[in-house]
Amino acid sequence: MSNQRYTRDGSEALENMLALSCERIGEKVKAIVPDSQLEALILAGGYGRGEGGGFKDGDQDLPYNDLEFFLYIKGSPRLNERKYHDAIHRLEHEMSEEVGIEVEFKISSLQSLASSEVNMFYYDLLCGHEVTVGAKDVLAGVEFSHHQDASKIPMHEATRLMMNRFSGLLFAKELLQQSELSKEDTDFITRNIAKAELAIGDALLCAHGQYHWSCVQRHENLKALAAEDLPMQEILSHHLVAVDFKLHPKLTSVSAEELVARHEEVSQLAWQVWRHIESLRLSYQILDAKSYALGGDKCPETFALKNILLRLRSFGPKACIGERMFRYPREILLNVLAVLLWQPNAADLNWLSGQFCTEIGSTDEALKAYKELWERYN
Repeated sequence: MSNQRYTRDGSEALENMLALSCERIGEKVKAIVPDSQLEALILAGGYGRGEGGGFKDGDQDLPYNDLEFFLYIKGSPRLNERKYHDAIHRLEHEMSEEVGIEVEFKISSLQSLASSEVNMFYYDLLCGHEVTVGAKDVLAGVEFSHHQDASKIPMHEATRLMMNRFSGLLFAKELLQQSELSKEDTDFITRNIAKAELAIGDALLCAHGQYHWSCVQRHENLKALAAEDLPMQEILSHHLVAVDFKLHPKLTSVSAEELVARHEEVSQLAWQVWRHIESLRLSYQILDAKSYALGGDKCPETFALKNILLRLRSFGPKACIGERMFRYPREILLNVLAVLLWQPNAADLNWLSGQFCTEIGSTDEALKAYKELWERYN
């Protein structure tokens, strides 16, 4: 059983439950992948870093976050994904039902990790993880050390973080338009507002080279960050609330009116940070969401030929016409998110159809297309 804590201050019962779950998951993975091929099974995410959340249900602590595993197998990750996909997918479903939270696996190889470029996800993984199967020092080699320097995380990772977390605001906004909210709806909205509050500060730190794997230390770093064009005290206040929610999530009953007001407040703050970071990253002043969406290449770090192939695979030949044929498909998400979340009155259906390379007849259809694309390029 692991000696590492999965939470900062969760009960021993919760810690033992998570340890036993990881041990059981490890045994089931070993029954699927032969020892000769299995390099390691590593728990990432909040629980892997010892900052997972547990919420109170009566007198007991229950897990709240997903269990996110990296499954490292010798050979080609793409071929191994095909080979083990069905068995691993069944295991995800089985263990999610058993543990009561989502269990996810990402198949890769240690060689692929060593040769990968620095990003926020790998930085978090290298700096905080729990080895469930394999040598405890499996990631201690010098070949992985480039992933441990937060100052090397490129600025487009801050944009990617914002895109993912602010997409949660967009999905929450859709739910808030319903006449009634279920308990699950309220939890989804509350959770995604908190994730956006955290990302507002985290993205700023990343863009300014001061990101840290620990959410507690990130808040300390944020206190020292100066940005004259941003309301830093407001950002700090929301970030502190989000850190507390991450470590101690709560399922509270909140009125729809309160959720709408909180969503609007966080969304407006998110736009200010989005505009600040994207103006820095793209080296031009952004005026509003629609002008941003109509602007130039949002993913200049990508390669034209690869982008053409990705667009062809995602949308067919019609997507490979005009200057946008060389653009990375994630640019569509950046453009559409900005408009639908912050300037929906500018969401022209012809423009949306052009973005998605298909006929879009309503905002609901645009949101459906957005979700489908987001699941592939988040």
